[in-house]
Amino acid sequence: MGHGVPELVLQTNGRTWTLDPSRAYTLGRDPQGDIVYDDARVSWRHATVSFNGRSWVIEDHGSTNGTFVQGQRIHQLEIGPGSSLNLGNATDGPKLSLSGDAAAAAPQSQPRQQPYAAQGANPGWSQQAPQPQAPQAGWQQPAQSIPQQQGASGGQTPNMPGGGAGAPPVYGDRSPTTFHQFSLGRVMRIGRALENDLVVSDLQVSRNHAEFHSTPDGRMEIRDLGSHNGTYVNGQPIAKGGSQLLGPTDIVGVGHSTFRIVGDRLEEFVDTGEVSFSARHLTVTVDGGKQILKDVSFGVPEKSLIAVIGPSGSGKSTLLKALTGYRPANEGEVLYDNRNLYKQFAELRQRIGLVPQDDILHKELTVKKALKYAAKLRFPADTTAQEREARIDEVLRELKLDIHKDKKVTSLSGGQRKRVSVALELLTKPSLIFLDEPTSGLDPGMDRDVMQLLRGLADDGRTVLVVTHSVAELALCDKLLVMAPGGSVAYFGPPEEALNFFGYDTWADVFSAFENYRDYDWAGRWKGSQHYQMYAADIDAVAPQSVQVPAMQAMKPPKPQGWMSQWVTLVRRYTSVIVSDKGFLALMVILPAVLGAVSLLIDADKGLLPNPVNPQTGRIVPNGTATTVLLILAVGACFAGAANSVRELIKERVIYERERATGLSRSAYLMSKVFVLGMITVFQGLLVGVIGFSSREIPEEGLVLGGLTLVELSLPIMALGFTSMMFGLIISALVKTAEKTMPLLVMFAIIQVVFTGCLFALNGAVGVNQFSYLMPSRWAVGAAGATLDFNRISPPEEAGNNDPLWEHTVGAWGMDMAALLALGVICGFFVARFLRRHEPEVMRK
Repeated sequence: MGHGVPELVLQTNGRTWTLDPSRAYTLGRDPQGDIVYDDARVSWRHATVSFNGRSWVIEDHGSTNGTFVQGQRIHQLEIGPGSSLNLGNATDGPKLSLSGDAAAAAPQSQPRQQPYAAQGANPGWSQQAPQPQAPQAGWQQPAQSIPQQQGASGGQTPNMPGGGAGAPPVYGDRSPTTFHQFSLGRVMRIGRALENDLVVSDLQVSRNHAEFHSTPDGRMEIRDLGSHNGTYVNGQPIAKGGSQLLGPTDIVGVGHSTFRIVGDRLEEFVDTGEVSFSARHLTVTVDGGKQILKDVSFGVPEKSLIAVIGPSGSGKSTLLKALTGYRPANEGEVLYDNRNLYKQFAELRQRIGLVPQDDILHKELTVKKALKYAAKLRFPADTTAQEREARIDEVLRELKLDIHKDKKVTSLSGGQRKRVSVALELLTKPSLIFLDEPTSGLDPGMDRDVMQLLRGLADDGRTVLVVTHSVAELALCDKLLVMAPGGSVAYFGPPEEALNFFGYDTWADVFSAFENYRDYDWAGRWKGSQHYQMYAADIDAVAPQSVQVPAMQAMKPPKPQGWMSQWVTLVRRYTSVIVSDKGFLALMVILPAVLGAVSLLIDADKGLLPNPVNPQTGRIVPNGTATTVLLILAVGACFAGAANSVRELIKERVIYERERATGLSRSAYLMSKVFVLGMITVFQGLLVGVIGFSSREIPEEGLVLGGLTLVELSLPIMALGFTSMMFGLIISALVKTAEKTMPLLVMFAIIQVVFTGCLFALNGAVGVNQFSYLMPSRWAVGAAGATLDFNRISPPEEAGNNDPLWEHTVGAWGMDMAALLALGVICGFFVARFLRRHEPEVMRK
């Protein structure tokens, strides 16, 4: 022992340690710790004993069951010879006895590298870090010498989650919920149905989900029974209907339950929401090497509400994407109850709820109907309507929305709409809920209501993290994370201590300081503070495991329902949205009717047949009426078709992003749009064609359909509307805001006018003619022109320069129609590719 350092001997578990004041000793269930306990009441990393330069101190690390002295729970306490403590239980938890007599005691444990500089309860700055230059109210230059920060108070609770060095535990800091005995040769079936050996009352689990088998050689095997949400081993899905042998350390995930084989028994842990969560050394780098998130570490215990604030450009949105797995950090790791979220995203995604800033709802639907469709998409296909209905009613009651369930979402107040978005996420009982700017645009009263709602969600057994610009209700939160410009942490700890830490009276002053001193080392100031030692050093000191995200194909999550089931649900929902929009329904009929009627104003008494030969010149007199009418009808069909779809994907982008993360099929989503919009557009094309052609004289016999010439002429207009609708979907998938769709729609329609071939001859114009083949209007006019024999109606100036697309043959008509539909299919392929950009990055194949 050094000079002046009181000798301390620790006795526990029948063993004795003589403590070295130059290092810290960790106590807990972690096998890599210094003093290890085999008691479920003790947390993985329960407490630390260290010498702070003045006295010996024990520091509880936010353990689940606490550290007790004389029956009182403590967080940080000076100790010495004669002290006695209990871990995990005040009366019969493992006991620590301390004395100053080391005569009979020899150190029993080998020293281990000190994980972090243990701090005592002295107020003021850490003495083991360089003294920072602390901004205070009224300061002028960041380099001036500033008095020491007096905001920290001694003996604060270092309320950190369990979890330290070494291999992460299977169940975090908790013991298994239940045990199930196994016998050789037995099969144990897991599922939601009552006839299973192990009944899991979780709607995420299929009725007959999976089976445990013991093999003849004494090994264990898990077999998936074609489950809808998948069976996972160590966070990775096994093949649907497949099987996998289990080792002694393997864990099996089924819904919210996790299983592990220990000897002849099956341990089960049920995730009820009480989970810890931490981020370690998260760094995000974009193209060019610029870091937009720098070494962010923090940890929170279960049942916590955490607010993230910071100025624009501080990386709040990037942090949210990194924490949810939507855009994994380039370096570092995110731990969900000590399980790596990036490596086990396929399984853990089901336990995470995300409420984006924009509502993830179709506002035209009622609250109950919007939740009904969401439940249908998110729950397994074998859940009954009654089961889904019961869960919806349960969530509506919990969030006090039952009195609004029959109201349209659009008629609710901003705060109530946000509640509905939260309700949608709560359907699947997530343990961790993230919210992005939930109070944006709300008045102070609604702001308070939403934050009180989140406080209640946390108190009910969930961990809630909210990114917000509002600072009015921060006192409701357990912890506050303040991000500095550039994406680093400026503060993490209790919200009531934050302003004192920065040395200002208001958050406006703090944010002004961030703006005025953007180059100041805010992260360095934070890491040199006592608050850092109390609230973040424990997490920050642990080096993250290397992030090795599995191959993206392996990250593809199972889908709760089959493709057809999803498609039917999406079609029904989209139809409900359209039917509830009376304005769109009216426009759907009026727009094509007006466009068709406009063509009737062009030489109403003239037909669409070839004119007779001019006896003086010996040439056919061109019938300009036919080409003009067809030009108007084609452009009308183009405009109507593209207008139907040009906003569809952009306005639902947030909804699609969230549903895709929960297992929505990209192709089912796209095909539901194509089907519903296609039916509408084809109907409109028929209306345009019938109005435009029926009142004029047309050939009695068509090329393909015989006497049904009106139908034959309308078919190209209908197909043109459909292909234009597909072009509209491309625009909608490419743009970033709905406002940009209108200029592109107008540009698309004008280009179609030019390349119909009705304004000037395209055949023979090198380059221009070839480019026109990319335009749907070129092929549609070609098909109708083939039926009407445009090469006779509007003969080329140069003899023999007939347009092959207008040839009066079945082959030409068929080629025109096939090319028109092929363009639509090609557009669909590109839309599907562009949709990938709006999916969680970790899911992209």
